[in-house]
Amino acid sequence: MDTTFIASRPSGRTRRPKTYRADRVCTDFSCQTILSRYNKRDACHIHAPVKFPRIRGRFEDDE
Repeated sequence: MDTTFIASRPSGRTRRPKTYRADRVCTDFSCQTILSRYNKRDACHIHAPVKFPRIRGRFEDDE
């Protein structure tokens, strides 16, 4: 008995990536970096505020 699998391409609509204005510049006054149209932040990577990931789990108490 021979088993054959046939693949097909995913169908349906694909969503386009969200874009922003192409002529944006970093908000830091000393930086002239032109931001990507796909970057939703107002600052470049160097001047963007630090964001820490969400910590999952529980904190252990030292008692």
